[in-house]
Amino acid sequence: QVQLVESGGGLVQAGGSLKLSCAASGRTFGNYAMGWFRQASGKEREFVSAISWSGGTTKYADSVKGRFTISRDNAKNTVYLQMSSLKPEDTAVYYCAARADYSPSYYFYHYDYWGQGTQVTVSS
Repeated sequence: QVQLVESGGGLVQAGGSLKLSCAASGRTFGNYAMGWFRQASGKEREFVSAISWSGGTTKYADSVKGRFTISRDNAKNTVYLQMSSLKPEDTAVYYCAARADYSPSYYFYHYDYWGQGTQVTVSS
């Protein structure tokens, strides 16, 4: 089992920045690829970003490319999502997920463990 706890969400004005963190506990964090997904009210969950176990491979949704940066610190069992130039359409609950594989994936059904989510609200 892997337990995931997100933090860092909040209310920010458009153009601002936030950094989300996801702390993992349980099995060896370094054996897992990690992903961030989001779900806006009334919409389906969507892929945001993902990173391989080593951090050497990253993936981004087109909507966040160039604005968001994913990273991980395996010594701290933590994955991060640095979000900049935020837009109102980035408003959503952001979820961290762990995949029992070395490679990141765009697909939510490839992930085995999920956090509870953290709310990000971007005001215009």
